[in-house]
Amino acid sequence: MACLSQHTWIHPNKISPSPSPPPRVSLSSTATTATATAETDEHDPPCPSIYSPTHLERVFPVYAIMGLTIDPNPASVLDRADPIWAAVTDEAKSEAEKEPILSSFLYASILSHDCLEQALAFVVADRLQNPTLLATQLMDIFCNIIMHNKGIQRSIRLDLQAFKDRDPACLSYCSALLYMKGYHSLQVYRIAHALWHQGRKVLALALQSRVSEVFGIDIHPAAKIGEGILLDHGTGMVIGETAIIGNRVSLMHGVTLGGTGKEIGDRHPKVGDGALIGASATILGNIRIGEGVMIAAGSLVLKEVPPHSVVAGIPAKVLGRLHDNVPSLTMKHDATKDFLAHVPTNSKDDNPTGAHNLDRNNVNT
Repeated sequence: MACLSQHTWIHPNKISPSPSPPPRVSLSSTATTATATAETDEHDPPCPSIYSPTHLERVFPVYAIMGLTIDPNPASVLDRADPIWAAVTDEAKSEAEKEPILSSFLYASILSHDCLEQALAFVVADRLQNPTLLATQLMDIFCNIIMHNKGIQRSIRLDLQAFKDRDPACLSYCSALLYMKGYHSLQVYRIAHALWHQGRKVLALALQSRVSEVFGIDIHPAAKIGEGILLDHGTGMVIGETAIIGNRVSLMHGVTLGGTGKEIGDRHPKVGDGALIGASATILGNIRIGEGVMIAAGSLVLKEVPPHSVVAGIPAKVLGRLHDNVPSLTMKHDATKDFLAHVPTNSKDDNPTGAHNLDRNNVNT
């Protein structure tokens, strides 16, 4: 399968000066409003409530500005121009001019490649190589999977957009592709997931182990993860074998989606679309976390959580409901008094803010 775009790049030393880095793409007032439907492989059941109608241009402005509609058939997107790859290469050229010492690195990692698929395969293979797993072997495996899987091709772009939009530390698409281990781990998981369903489970587990060793992020290749995902930092994150994560979900470092013992079978959490899971939150068991839920940092969740609600505490309790249907885009996960002052509750307490209710431990369960 050919790359999405075929460009001929010159070495950074021969790049003509550029007046300024490319501007961040913003929403057009005429951008198309799209309804998106999740992509699942033929072996997977759908994630919980994947892709309810939403304004995709708000979530993925690079594609919206091009008037592209994200639909169940990724070919309709991927056969067109690739604005994310164009942004990555423009940023890499600009950075090569600013920091000549990085020109060879940027050329090898980005500018020598024809498309995002090849560049990503090179970057993660280089990060994961060791004396017995050669970078050339890994890149060949990664390219073979990505270049023949349009679902992965779409996901790597939507994930990259999520990092650029939601992580204030992400300077550019280029920096996310090159340096952010949350992004790297997520894309290697996608490759391992494909290998798992090809029956190549030993190789898939080897990749899981290597990612855990290098990046400190442990995602079982049999887990099911949607698109537009942000793994912010990611250090210490654990996602179990039967976990399901919907689309547009943001997870902070230290999050655990785990089981509760030695039971086998379906034993891990199911996280709905648009959820935000705060740093070091632990969710245990085969429980459902509804769409648009915000789980505060440090919470221990042992029971199902209704959609569009805020939970916090050890064990976690429902504090109220959210006005914003997609908390993963706000990245607010501290559950402070100021935050809770804007969260309506169902408490009979006369104080409508919810903050006083939290102090009195008068919360909804």
